[in-house]
Amino acid sequence: MSPTGSAPQTPSAPVDAPGPSIRRVPEDKARAGVAGRGRRGQEETQTGRVRRARRINRILAETYPYAVAELDFDSPFQLLVATVLSAQTTDVKVNAVTPGLFAAYPTPQDLAQAPHEAVEEIVRPLGFYRAKTRSIIALADRLVDEHDGEVPDTLEGLTALPGVGRKTAFVVLGNAFGRPGLTVDTHFGRLARRFGFTEQEDPVKVEHDVAALFPPKDWTMLSHRLIYHGRRICHARRPACGVCPVADLCPSYGAGETDPEAAARLLKYEFAPGREQLHRRFLEGATRRQLRAEGYGLGA
Repeated sequence: MSPTGSAPQTPSAPVDAPGPSIRRVPEDKARAGVAGRGRRGQEETQTGRVRRARRINRILAETYPYAVAELDFDSPFQLLVATVLSAQTTDVKVNAVTPGLFAAYPTPQDLAQAPHEAVEEIVRPLGFYRAKTRSIIALADRLVDEHDGEVPDTLEGLTALPGVGRKTAFVVLGNAFGRPGLTVDTHFGRLARRFGFTEQEDPVKVEHDVAALFPPKDWTMLSHRLIYHGRRICHARRPACGVCPVADLCPSYGAGETDPEAAARLLKYEFAPGREQLHRRFLEGATRRQLRAEGYGLGA
């Protein structure tokens, strides 16, 4: 990896490499499923919605068995800072910046005392670097002053920190402390509405509606799976409906491209055409850090 954190290009897959192992749903079956439920699940009972939602979760678990937080971290402090930095940028870009940041300022005490100008230079590639510098230094300062340099492990404690809302708090709780939470980002909210889990736009109301469909033990992994699916297949502007593994369970089937060949060209990240080797490495259990070291690019 270069000093800036950029990764080399993904090695080319063999021309005869098989495509990603995504569950394929015939178009007639997908359309029949939509017709049987009504648009956005309006004809469903709550019991029916729960059953369908949990089946969707099971299929997404099979599709993304490697789904984890896509931000690199080695401690709750690193995950908290990385999540704050991830606002309005990509996890790939954050992962390119944080190794240098944490090498220079490994603890909350170090970051709290860091010169703003030095931190700004490190986080500049992420955009809004002045505001983000102020946020993470203020965050570190609060951790030192009020928590002895430790990251709180409660929702109340985390959301009392500067720049930390419910979404960031649940990322940290679920991934650093193993405490269940739903991370309602733009992908999660979009998919929850497309799947008919909710009709709400407000993230807290989305969280409430989705939480009613799943046991708490599933919340953190469900968050990862919906975010993965939103980034790879169920895109905001043009979802790849024709290759979606849950097409027959989705009341929004047909909102995007339904032709399988055309839809396959819309896939991103490890499902994108020509990235079959990367997908296989994920299935084999390779971590994102290992893959970058092997020369794979992990962007869309």
